[in-house]
Formats: sequence, C-alpha cells, structure tokens
Amino acid sequence: MSSLRALRTAASALKACRTVAPTSARTFAQRSAITAGPSVSRTWAAPVAARCFSLSARAFGQGESDVELAAKLKEEIQYEKEAAEQAGSGAPEFVKEFTADGVWKIEHQDGHDEVALVRQFGNENIRVVFSIGDLDTPQEVNEYDEEGNPIAQDEDATSNPVFAIRCSITITKACQAPDTGALSIDAVAEDGNFAVDNVSYYADAKLAGELSAEADWKRRGLYIGPQFDHLDVGVQESFEKYLDERDIGPALASFIPEFAEWKEQKEYTKWLEHVHKFVSA
Repeated sequence: MSSLRALRTAASALKACRTVAPTSARTFAQRSAITAGPSVSRTWAAPVAARCFSLSARAFGQGESDVELAAKLKEEIQYEKEAAEQAGSGAPEFVKEFTADGVWKIEHQDGHDEVALVRQFGNENIRVVFSIGDLDTPQEVNEYDEEGNPIAQDEDATSNPVFAIRCSITITKACQAPDTGALSIDAVAEDGNFAVDNVSYYADAKLAGELSAEADWKRRGLYIGPQFDHLDVGVQESFEKYLDERDIGPALASFIPEFAEWKEQKEYTKWLEHVHKFVSA
C-alpha cells in the first residue's frame, strides 16, 4: 500500500510539472507582451507631442519682422491722422465750394480709385471719369527755349511735381434722341488746363462709356478719329469752346488733381489701417 501511494504521489508530481510548464510559458509570454506594451505606446506618443508643438507654433508663429512692420505702420497711421486733424475734419473748403455751385455732382466710393463727375447740359448727359492712381506717376514739366534746348528749372519747380490726371469725357444725348450716338473725349487735366488727345464718335452710345470686356473688344476695331493736334487749328479752337461752354475748362481742370490728391490721402490712411490690422493679427 505504501508503494502504491508513493507511485501515485510521484505521478501527481509529474503531472503538476507538466501543467506548470505551459502555464509558465504563457505567463512569460504575457508578461513579455505587457512589458513590451509601453514601448509600443511610447512609439505612438510621438505624434501627440508633434501636435502640441504645431499648436504652440501657430499661437506664437509671427515672423521676427512682424512686430517691427506693425510698429512702422502704426507710426505712419498716427502721422497721417495728425495731418488730417490739422487740415480739419470733413470735406475741405474747395470741395464744398465746388459742390455748392450745383453744376457737377461727385460720384465716388470708399475703397475705390475711380471718380466720376456728372452733370446735365440741355439735353446732354456729361460724365468725366478719372482715377486717383495717376497721382503715382507725376509728370515732369520741361520748358524749352526758342532753339529747342531745355530750360533749367529752379529747386521749387523740381520739388513740386505737376500731376497730370487722365480723364475720359463722355457726352450723350437724352432719350428723345436715341440714335445720335456719343462723343468720347480723352484729355489730360494738368496745370489748370485740359489737353485733349482725341475725340471719338460711337454710333452705339453704350460703347462710349461701358467698361466691360465685350465693349472693349468692340471698340478695338473702330475708327476713333485723328489725334486732336492733327486737326485744323480752327477745328481745335471750336472744340475747346464747345467744352468750355459745358464747364469743361480751367476751373474743372484745376479741381480734378486737387480732389484726386485729397481722396488718395484718405484712401492711403485706410490702406495703412487695413494692412496694420492684418499684420498684427
């Protein structure tokens, strides 16, 4: 009996060893997997750190020159506003006097560089359009002696450039005469006078003032007439009287550059403010 009991005990011990071995292997594998787990987690943790870095970069991502540029823009804005305060608020006196005459109506929008002066004369509708962008290209005024040699200018003349503003003058008839077409006159307002470049006639009145690409294409193939200075002197003088009678003369030629300069100053200040706001954002 003791021998049988000893054999059973030995068999039980052998079975226990067989059972423990696989369990230990599985346990080791599981522990190995668990031990390896954090390294996998650390591998995927890197993108999280990258996302945090990118968010920080966006929050503090201004370039090194941004602060300096914003400061310079602010200085310029302050300077322009102080100059405007000295000039007085509202429309300047020359604009008030011009509109008080009741001859011309001024049409312009904030943020746009085009200005239109419109009026009626009898059965005619007259429109004078110009751009304040012409102020960026001041004209040099050269005077010549009898032999054609340029006359030297003094410092005052060279320090005060003359601005030549190109104008498009359109004259159409009222609705009771729809088939009369339109005149389109290209001229330059400079030094208190209009220098006419060309006088064109359009059978279709819409082509005279329409700014669409289709209208521009249609105008390209049309005869627009000779250069104004190629016309007979008598015809030129009659045209000048024709325009002057419609208040397209020295007074208007003096007003246009002055108004363009005033409006350009206002638009420049607004431009500074918009750019400063963008750079500082």
